[in-house]
Amino acid sequence: MKKITFILVLPIFLFANFFAFKPITIDKDISCVIGDYNPPLQSNKGFVSNVCYVNMGNFLVLLDAGATYNFAKELNQYIEKSTNKKIKYVVITSYHDDRLLGASYFKEKGVKIIAASNVPALIKTHKSVYDRILKHFPKDLIENTKVVNPDILVDKEYTIKGDKKSLFVYKPSKATQSPADMIVYSPKDSFIFAGNTVFNGRFVNYASDSSMEGWIKALNFIKDKKAKFVLGGHGREYDAHSYKMTLDYLLMLRQQVKAAYEKDIDPADLDKNIHTDAFKKIPHYHELYMRNARNYFDQLEWQ
Repeated sequence: MKKITFILVLPIFLFANFFAFKPITIDKDISCVIGDYNPPLQSNKGFVSNVCYVNMGNFLVLLDAGATYNFAKELNQYIEKSTNKKIKYVVITSYHDDRLLGASYFKEKGVKIIAASNVPALIKTHKSVYDRILKHFPKDLIENTKVVNPDILVDKEYTIKGDKKSLFVYKPSKATQSPADMIVYSPKDSFIFAGNTVFNGRFVNYASDSSMEGWIKALNFIKDKKAKFVLGGHGREYDAHSYKMTLDYLLMLRQQVKAAYEKDIDPADLDKNIHTDAFKKIPHYHELYMRNARNYFDQLEWQ
């Protein structure tokens, strides 16, 4: 009996899924799975960024690929079963691990990967970005996961044409949260997928390679589109004004840090000049708000 029980249980363990997807419907042709609000952890299996799929009529387009091969594989299986359509393109809106690494599954299937033209160079110069997934997650979760280069490189704009609609992939500025950030716009659905250009549900992360002016420019680009739905790379909000928190915060941060810089304050005293408490209830505010200020201050010093 023990031997029979072992044989019955083992296949269930081997073929158990890592993820239980519960997509939200933005519009009749657009569905999205919403990532956890925390950084990649073993508890969330690296699923921290939003991923959407768009029905183009004769095929689907996936917006970001997730953090692992297994995530992408399971999501693809779910999508194919629920839509009876195939994914033809995957748009990667950043070079970060939580959006790029899942592309290794789609690359294997011959799906075309679209990303900013500087992504191959960023992959080479930022190899450590991928270590938090590839070196610190369980082997069974990250099996077959690797860094892959895109097939189609975008400088400023690229159009994906289906028999039902067109999607426009834009790189609206040289850099926003990262130098590789892109947004995707569907005029027919009045929908924008903003990637890391828009944060909700977790606090904005202004990194050392972020661009204040480029980021604000991109947010105004989104604002000017007047889309009915705007979904960022993090968070559940997708109304027309979901970009506003990110824009309001960056404008406040720019004003306060510039004022401190122009007063020639000691960087050690920067905390006395930053008053962004209006955003303190947003998760991860306390971990990030001074780091954001210091990163921008350092950029002003070295510009």
